[in-house]
Amino acid sequence: MFNSLSGRFLILSVAFVMLAEVMIFVPSVARFREDYLRARLERAQIASLALLADDMIDQGLEKELLQTAEVFNVVLLRDEARQLMLSSPVPSPAVATYDLRNAGPWVLMRDAINRLVSPGDDVIRVIGEPVRMGGLVIEVTMAAQPLRAAMLDYGLRIFQLSLVISVITAGLLFLAVRALFVRPIKKVASAMASFAQAPEDARRVLEPSSRLRELREAEEALHDLETQLSMALKQKDRLAQLGGAVARISHDLRNILTTAQLFADRVEMSTDPGVQRTVPKLIDSINRAVNLTESTLAFGRAEEPAPRLALLPLADIVTDVVESERLATGEHDISYGEDVPLGLTVRADPEQLYRILRNLVRNARQAIEASGEPGEILVAAKDGAEEWTITVTDTGPGLPKRARDFLFQPFAAGSRKGGTGLGLAIAAELARGHGGTLELVRTGETGTAFAVHLPKGFQQSGTS
Repeated sequence: MFNSLSGRFLILSVAFVMLAEVMIFVPSVARFREDYLRARLERAQIASLALLADDMIDQGLEKELLQTAEVFNVVLLRDEARQLMLSSPVPSPAVATYDLRNAGPWVLMRDAINRLVSPGDDVIRVIGEPVRMGGLVIEVTMAAQPLRAAMLDYGLRIFQLSLVISVITAGLLFLAVRALFVRPIKKVASAMASFAQAPEDARRVLEPSSRLRELREAEEALHDLETQLSMALKQKDRLAQLGGAVARISHDLRNILTTAQLFADRVEMSTDPGVQRTVPKLIDSINRAVNLTESTLAFGRAEEPAPRLALLPLADIVTDVVESERLATGEHDISYGEDVPLGLTVRADPEQLYRILRNLVRNARQAIEASGEPGEILVAAKDGAEEWTITVTDTGPGLPKRARDFLFQPFAAGSRKGGTGLGLAIAAELARGHGGTLELVRTGETGTAFAVHLPKGFQQSGTS
């Protein structure tokens, strides 16, 4: 119970009410003490009236009057004359004098606290003003122990009443909190647990029903979140099913195209002029189809494995990439350049770094080939304070607007005819696996430049 919201609220309610009662306890006791002393002064004044009515009263009556007033003696100042009206033996000298005529609240509270913490059977002197113009000043001496006992009894009754009030108040607040807050919160929590069991089931989405504005806003926000999550999971399932179907189709299609490619190679040996003109186009079409299916299958496989990092010479990898692309250039007028400092080593996975640079250089080569103009491709690197930067620059026609809008998105950023748009997506994913980034530095009529940033302090980052 005490670990629940309502249980803790109950404890806090009792504590706060008791604290409030403690704050008014001292003024209440001080007020009680003042009333007690004034009552004794009034009794003493009434007792002295008997002496004013008859100058001679016997000792028995005088003792009875003092006992009724609960004082030892009474002094009355009348007509500028101080008169000892009633007297009896005083057990000990008065230890303190309290003047109630001009006592402020702080003085009264201080005197009340001092009396509560003083258990001795002292004698005190009390001075006040007589009632109904019965004189100028009245003064009595009295025992302090009965006053302290009465104050303790009054304080105990105040404490008991405060405890009862705090328990009743806390109980009512406890029930109100459970009805207004705890039950609606439990309802929301139960709805969240139910949704978590089957998030694809739209029937489990929480429907806002609270009348409390704040809780209603929370329910509406949760409703929107669960609705979006449910739709996203449904879409994910559909995409997963579609991906599986595409993978199966691509696998079968690749086998068919491979067979067609073999037949096309044989047909290419024909001496028929018509066949000679048609076969190159047929082979190009088949090659593009094979490339598309293989890229689709590669992208649809499981997530790329984590890179196996090692310090390796960057110049060797760049040379391998450039030589491979130079062989693939054919008759096109494309020159390749390397600007990598000698001895520069980077921390990377050699296979994955090769794939990143190969994709970038291949895209640059294919862009220049598609333009039909001669061009240059430069792979450069520099060693920074916190990262290594590798740039691939070409003098091609630049990326079209659609390619820039969907850069690094698979199947969407293809900038050339027959392209799949997977090269940059795969390269960006591999760069993120190294804790780095792949960035489009610039693109336009004068060419395109990409930069690969590899941090020196490796920290694996999530997919963005």
